[in-house]
Amino acid sequence: MELVRATEAAAIRAWPFIGRGDKNAADGAAVDAMRKFLGTVDFDGVVVIGEGEKDHAPMLFNGERVGTGKGPACDIAVDPIDGTSLTAAGRQNALSVIAVSDRGSMLDASSVFYMDKIVAGPEGVGVLDLRKPIGENIRALAKAKHKEVGEITVAVLDRPRHAQLIDDIRAAGAGTRLMLDGDVAGGINAARYESRIDMCAGTGGSPEGITTACAIKALGGFMQARLAPRNDEERQRGADAGLDLDRVMDADDMVSGDNTFFVATGVTDGGLVEGVQRKGPIIRTESIILRSRSGTIRRVRAEHQISKWL
Repeated sequence: MELVRATEAAAIRAWPFIGRGDKNAADGAAVDAMRKFLGTVDFDGVVVIGEGEKDHAPMLFNGERVGTGKGPACDIAVDPIDGTSLTAAGRQNALSVIAVSDRGSMLDASSVFYMDKIVAGPEGVGVLDLRKPIGENIRALAKAKHKEVGEITVAVLDRPRHAQLIDDIRAAGAGTRLMLDGDVAGGINAARYESRIDMCAGTGGSPEGITTACAIKALGGFMQARLAPRNDEERQRGADAGLDLDRVMDADDMVSGDNTFFVATGVTDGGLVEGVQRKGPIIRTESIILRSRSGTIRRVRAEHQISKWL
């Protein structure tokens, strides 16, 4: 619940900037609020991978220590707003996110900003393979889910780099759900049994990938990823950091151990959670908590007195 308070605070502070066109102002407000509330949590947290470095946005920086220093030693992946552009434009699916695991269990992939990913529900385990063509994976997943290929929907970030991937998905007979931003929500929705999304694929941020892995472990879903350096300089940085750039990793490779937490609060409305809403004298938030050890999904709806936030 203390982690939820941190994502709630970040989402609430970002709320005035929804649709205002300034993503850095929204991100800065969310970062400040998250940092403040994490400072009250009884744990010894180290930010292993955070958002912001790839576009010089405000951030909780890698190596930053958070918490009171008392209690369990933890690795943390943070994204005060996953979907800053969505927030600035007033679009759906922006989240405030924290993922936590035991100290030393979270892969530090911060030297390489992007990774190729494929995510699905439990039906994808032993069926999907990142190294196979997307059409082959779609047909295999359709068979595992007892669906027609035409019923399969694949979530993909709407980026020029994905033009061929999108064409290949449609050529295989499946449909696409194009995301403007925020592939953490896309990956989680692909792993949820009640979602209309069957798979999430493509190249996205490494911070989002590590964060998603924490959630997938709690959902019992499938995830594979491979680091995708953008140039020779980044490839060298990854090699210097001891990363295997050719390895296809699963969720356990990205976050070892079975004690992971994933916490997200909606900034704007989306398929995973509702966004921040003002209702008269209150602010309403919705959050989701996933824990791998217990395999539980909990939802928290909260009402906050506006007077406490002025």
